[in-house]
Amino acid sequence: MRLGLALGYWGRGPSPGHVELALEAERLGYASVWTAESWGSDAFTPLTWIAARTSRIGLGTAVAQMAARSPTTTAMHALTLDHLSGGRMLLGLGLSGPQVVEGWYGRPFPRSPLTATREYVDVVRQVLAREGPVEVAGRFHSHPYRGPDGTGLGKPLKPITHPLRADLPVLLGAEGPKNVAQTIRIADGWLPLYWSPNRPDAYGPALAELPAGFRVAPLAQARVCDDVAEGLLPVKAMLGFYIGGMGHATRNFHADLMARMGYGEEARRIQELFLAGRREEAVLTVPDSFADEISLIGSRERIAERLDLWRKGPVTDLLVVTPDPHTLRVLAELNS
Repeated sequence: MRLGLALGYWGRGPSPGHVELALEAERLGYASVWTAESWGSDAFTPLTWIAARTSRIGLGTAVAQMAARSPTTTAMHALTLDHLSGGRMLLGLGLSGPQVVEGWYGRPFPRSPLTATREYVDVVRQVLAREGPVEVAGRFHSHPYRGPDGTGLGKPLKPITHPLRADLPVLLGAEGPKNVAQTIRIADGWLPLYWSPNRPDAYGPALAELPAGFRVAPLAQARVCDDVAEGLLPVKAMLGFYIGGMGHATRNFHADLMARMGYGEEARRIQELFLAGRREEAVLTVPDSFADEISLIGSRERIAERLDLWRKGPVTDLLVVTPDPHTLRVLAELNS
C-alpha cells in the first residue's frame, strides 16, 4: 500500500506549510501529493507550485471539479503539468453536487450524472491519446459543438502539443454504487471520500473484481496523539460540514453514503442541525465510531493496528490528510 499526502484546498488564504509538507513527504518516500478545490482556490495552481519544488513525488488532483472546466481544458492542464513535471501527473476528477455546480459554476447539474462523467472522461482520453481530432456526439459534451445556438463552424481538433503520456492515469471521485461500478469500467482508479475497511459493501459489489493495476486511493485524516476523542474532533468537523452543508437537504451524496454505512438517522440529524444554523451541535452529533473508522487517530500502536485493516482490503494508495510532519513520519515508518 503506497502512501500519499492529501493537502485539500485553501481556506481563507494560502495554506502555510503545504510546500514544506510536500517536501517532507517526498523525503519520507510518499508516492504522491494531492490538491483539491471547492469554491475558492483551484487544484492545479498549487500543484504546479509544488511540482516546481519537488522532483520525484507523484502530483494528483483529488479532486478537480468537472463543472469548473470543459474536458478539453482539463486535459490541457493535465498534459501541461505532466510535461513540466516529467510525467508525474495523476488526474483525479469529481462531478461535485447540484449546489456547487449550479450555485458556484452557474451550470445545470446533469440529469444523468453517469453519462456526463463518461462523456467527460472520453474527451480527456481522446486528447491524451492524440490519435485524431476530438469528436464526441455527447448529450452533455459535444465536440465539435452542435447546439442550436452555435454557428455550425466548429472544427474537430487534436491538441497541438503532443502529450507526454497517452496513459496518464485518470481517477474518479465516486460515492454511489452505480458511480463506483462505472468508475471501475472507465477509469484507472477511484478516490473514495470516506473509506471504512470494515464496510466495503457500502460501495456496491463492483469492488469484488478490480482490474489489474486499478488504484483505490481513499483520503483519511490521520493524527498521532494520546487523546483519541480530541484527535477525532477535526474529523467530525469535516464530516459535519460535508454531511450538513455540502448538499441540499433532499439531495446530499455525502449524507447518502453515511446512511449506507449504517448511520442514516445520525446523518439526517446532522443535516437538520447544520441547516438550522446549529453547526457546533451538528459536529458534535457525528458519532465518534463513524469518525474513527474512516480515519487513523491515536497512539502509534493504535494506528499500527488500524493500518493493518486498511492493508487487507483493496486499498492501493492511502492519501493521508494531516498538517503534522510527525504523523507523516510515523505512518511512513509503520508502512515501510
